[in-house]
Amino acid sequence: MGRLVSAKDMLNKALAGHYGVAQININNLEWTKAVLTTSQELQAPVILGVSMGAAKYMTGYKTVTAMVEAMMESLDITVPVALHLDHGNYDAAVACIKSGFSSIMFDGSSLPFEENYAKTTALVNACDVLGLSLEAEVGSIGGEEDGIIGMGECADPEECAKIAALGVTMLAAGIGNIHGAYPENWAGLQFDVLEKIRAATGNVPLVLHGGTGIPDEQVKKAIGMGVSKINVNTECQWVFQEATRKYIEEGKDKVGKGFDPRKLLAPGYEAIKAKVKEKYEVFGSIGKA
Repeated sequence: MGRLVSAKDMLNKALAGHYGVAQININNLEWTKAVLTTSQELQAPVILGVSMGAAKYMTGYKTVTAMVEAMMESLDITVPVALHLDHGNYDAAVACIKSGFSSIMFDGSSLPFEENYAKTTALVNACDVLGLSLEAEVGSIGGEEDGIIGMGECADPEECAKIAALGVTMLAAGIGNIHGAYPENWAGLQFDVLEKIRAATGNVPLVLHGGTGIPDEQVKKAIGMGVSKINVNTECQWVFQEATRKYIEEGKDKVGKGFDPRKLLAPGYEAIKAKVKEKYEVFGSIGKA
């Protein structure tokens, strides 16, 4: 795995230390460089999330692994970094294991519970042998993630207990959270459900998907109740788009060599860095490397 590490140690430390580790999803070279350099500057551990769609865009899991490992070496990144499949189906999980990812999320929440349980069991065994971390999901998270749509439902604490008992590294359980933008009538995180899930799952670090748009105070409360990993994707996409749009609307791409993609993409790159720093501050992970 080169410099990549499993997410296990960083999440267990976060659970014990009452802070959260960010999963920042990456979409291209600029994204990856922005997240890695910010993490190193702030001495914060990080999980690089890669969805099946993003991996396809970047030409495959092997390309992503090679890019991340080479970039960590070139930039001399020494903070803990896990390369993590986000919302993978079973085939994607197997492909990532073979491609050098250090962490896997198998999302079987859309399957009948028995099938989710069986496939998670098989992956627990494989990841244990290889020293990889494994995230499982119970109760779909609302919103849209690569074409999979859920309604912000809440997971069944009993089902969470059964999956946690398999020995997964971390568990994503729906507590009313949603991917992407939150509707105005969103009811907020269901902390009573989180409390029941925490009680049912022992010391398994919990994961909060759909971190974009949840008020900071609710995120901090969730961290205090056992959430150790918070996923961020949409917010970074928004700030990247806004900064790029501003650069073009101000006509900077028409001045000198402003059309050079390295200059054109620079404001978006800086915007991602600023957003990542803001998230680390909220989650309390700065200096925890």
